Amino acid sequence: MSQPSVTIVEVGCRDGLQNEKTIIASDRKIALIGLLADAGLTRIEATAFVSPKWVPQMADHDEVMRNAPRRPGLVLSALVPNEEGAAAAIAAGAQELAVFASASETFAQKNTNCTIAQSIERFRPVMALAAVHGLPVRGYVSCAIDCPYEGAIEPEAVRNVSERLIGIGCGEVAVADTIGRASPERVDRMLADVTRGIAASHLACHFHDTSGQALANIDVALAFGIRIFDSAVGGLGGCPYAPGAAGNVATEAVVAHLTRLGYDTGIDTGKLAHARALALRLKTGAGSCD
Repeated sequence: MSQPSVTIVEVGCRDGLQNEKTIIASDRKIALIGLLADAGLTRIEATAFVSPKWVPQMADHDEVMRNAPRRPGLVLSALVPNEEGAAAAIAAGAQELAVFASASETFAQKNTNCTIAQSIERFRPVMALAAVHGLPVRGYVSCAIDCPYEGAIEPEAVRNVSERLIGIGCGEVAVADTIGRASPERVDRMLADVTRGIAASHLACHFHDTSGQALANIDVALAFGIRIFDSAVGGLGGCPYAPGAAGNVATEAVVAHLTRLGYDTGIDTGKLAHARALALRLKTGAGSCD
């Protein structure tokens, strides 16, 4: 009998590196993408086509996307805030787009300078452009458990935003524990509500390990039938607009955990270790230049 499979979306190259204060050379970012692809990651969020004013680390998005290694079966995605970013990402060779909304009005204002409703409207031209080019679009819902400004977020708010993203054409929605405060009990409550309106096959989970609960939270999501999880090699990252959000759950930890549970991730742990070593050098600044 074949093992059930789980897909890991590697976000270290974008969500993982965007917080680093030392600007990392483009060729090092490209090398990291290559090592991750060699390890068997099939979905890699390579960069973000956002303003360098707000996220300086992503200023080289065009160079990174154009020069990132391509592999059969590999999908390279880009985070985009609007139609202009989407057009630039597509021109550079992005194979998937990602847009980001929030379940918290305050976080939406801090992160995107608009309301939740305005952010959804801003994504409509992105969806139209993606459709013309035959590209899938993923939607993020930040603050699916807690907001650094508002505190606890009601599951109904998460479901509402998730359904709106699906409604405008997102094929997948990733609910995100942006500041890493989620507990298994609260994840269970949130997913019980969200899955009332959206099939588990269209959902992904994005957990931070700030509180050491990420793997336990993944177990809860698995029980709901979710089979797509975000992680960052070496546990890189966080969100510059979410104080205390450091620490995406590490890809290597997720792979080891899922393997113990009997799931197939398709990832070569030996090769993943090489990617982890480079990621940690980039985090310390040792790999930011040759």
